Amino acid sequence: MTSSLLSQSNSRIGVLICGHGSRNRLAVQEFANLANSIQSKLAPIPIEYGYLEFARPVLKEALERLRLKNVERIIAIPAMLFAAGHAKNDIPALLNAYSLETGIRIDYGRELGINTLMIGAAGQRVQQACEQYPDLSLSQTLLVVVGRGSSDPDANSNVAKITRMLVEGIGFGWGETLYSGVTFPLVEPGLRHVVRLGFKKVIVFPYFLFSGVLVGRIRKYTNKVANDFPEIDFINAGYLNDHPLVVQTFIERIEEVLIGNNSMNCSLCKYRSNLLGFEKEVGLPQTSHHHHVEGISETCDLCEKECTGLCDLNESKSQSSIVHEHEHEHHPQYPHSDHPLGPVTLRSQK
Repeated sequence: MTSSLLSQSNSRIGVLICGHGSRNRLAVQEFANLANSIQSKLAPIPIEYGYLEFARPVLKEALERLRLKNVERIIAIPAMLFAAGHAKNDIPALLNAYSLETGIRIDYGRELGINTLMIGAAGQRVQQACEQYPDLSLSQTLLVVVGRGSSDPDANSNVAKITRMLVEGIGFGWGETLYSGVTFPLVEPGLRHVVRLGFKKVIVFPYFLFSGVLVGRIRKYTNKVANDFPEIDFINAGYLNDHPLVVQTFIERIEEVLIGNNSMNCSLCKYRSNLLGFEKEVGLPQTSHHHHVEGISETCDLCEKECTGLCDLNESKSQSSIVHEHEHEHHPQYPHSDHPLGPVTLRSQK
């Protein structure tokens, strides 16, 4: 798989893995471990990683590290499961600005997306959860896949596709798709609808790469609903992390750039097509709003492990929530921001 990369190693190619950043120290360490796993597959090609916010190095610092290694071309891959605002606007805006400033060529790759490798990694995480219950009947079990949640309906719809692929591939009795933020249905109201279906075992799978505040939010509200319905077993599945098939998908994305097969599906992109309900966002300029919070770091004593959602940083009016308020100044309002199963359900709990 890496032969073409290795054959071009004399061309001074470098690779940049672009992450979002997290207040959770475990999540930051998990991201570093993933980058190290990719590096082990591509050595001696230099690899750096950086973040949009909440952790260092920020993307510009990582780009500088590659420049100091005398690379002439950088392949940048967004460490994002699906293409929404971060992958479509924030990261490429930063990369374009740096390329114009320094003259270094930067080729931007695709997000991880949906392929057999990512479905395989997700399937194994779900099956590992099933193994906790040797007598579990798949046809009598409901699978809930929880995605990040975005103001981009294309990205949200991909989470639903993952759910269907897992439900049909493994053979669960039913499947539902929920989200941790921005869109609807969110975890708590969604699970309260799920219990009406009558299943006695419900697997909750966070379709996330790493731990962090949002995974903690999923655990927190799953536990809250589970306490109200003790007759139902809620089974927590692990997130993707540095699963070997995830690492292999990153290698594929890098290879795609090198062979010139790096096309993004824009047919349902709200910025490029007249999508139902999002007509006002067609043609918006490609900009980043993360310059306000680059490098800001805020952690707590509980952040050495998977985020539980129990610390004040998770839902309180902390620095991180304050700095994110500026997003509303730079982006059109999500048309369903007041949906009764969406973020409004969190307001009375803060």
